Amino acid sequence: MNKIVEFMKKNKIFSILIILAIALVLIAVFAPVLSLCDPYKSELKNAFKPPSGEHLFGTDKLGRDVLSRVIYGTRISLSASLILVLIIFLVGTIAGILAGYFGGIVNTIIMRLSDMMISFPGMVLAIAMAGIMGASVKNAIIAIAIVSWTKYARLARSLVLKICEEDYIHAARVTGCKTTTIIAKYLLPNILPTLVITATTDIGTMILELAGLSFLGFGAQAPAAEWGLMLNEGRAYLLNCPWLMIYPGLAICIVVVIFNLIGDKLRDILDVRQETSENKAS
Repeated sequence: MNKIVEFMKKNKIFSILIILAIALVLIAVFAPVLSLCDPYKSELKNAFKPPSGEHLFGTDKLGRDVLSRVIYGTRISLSASLILVLIIFLVGTIAGILAGYFGGIVNTIIMRLSDMMISFPGMVLAIAMAGIMGASVKNAIIAIAIVSWTKYARLARSLVLKICEEDYIHAARVTGCKTTTIIAKYLLPNILPTLVITATTDIGTMILELAGLSFLGFGAQAPAAEWGLMLNEGRAYLLNCPWLMIYPGLAICIVVVIFNLIGDKLRDILDVRQETSENKAS
């Protein structure tokens, strides 16, 4: 407990950002409790009401409470982005380790697949795949995952190739260490910090991409309370009812900024630790 308090005092900004991230997760988990109204209940007589004491963020074209929909949107957008980042992190990391460590035909196959994915504009390919599979949050996650794993694979591969040239890796091989032992004991601890930083920063990016697919009609479908879909529904009424786009847009911006800053601060913290360990080793 004392170490945690000391860490929080030393890294105040990072601690605040983590608290904000935890608050976002809690909002997503307890959305039914925090919502003042049913986000899917339509009351046409209350359509297009501006922000007021009764409806803090106003209402949409069907009379649904925008605040409640934004709160529920946290559950959909945040959970979808976390699942997406976890998928591309695991797939890309495993593929990169296999390509970098074993080389040969394994490296050739994985890197050619990666080159094929990179040769297409990522968002355009994701839109095409989502369009083929059908519009839904699940298919949007699959589509973006297919085009996004390559970054982690290439990053993991480059880190593994660098580490495999170290003397302690050669010594481990000579002494007869198993491949699984070398990967688990020597490779993973050295490549994970960089990959975790990348994944943390990518949470915000994936929220934007998922919201973009929903905005274009290839992600979440009505009546789902998803931020990108809410922006799409509100764009036709931007001049007369700007709150329909302002509040979902602000929610996206806030979440993206929080996770981007967490990634930046985490990089600074892990870099310092790595430098310290290197200095001690030398």
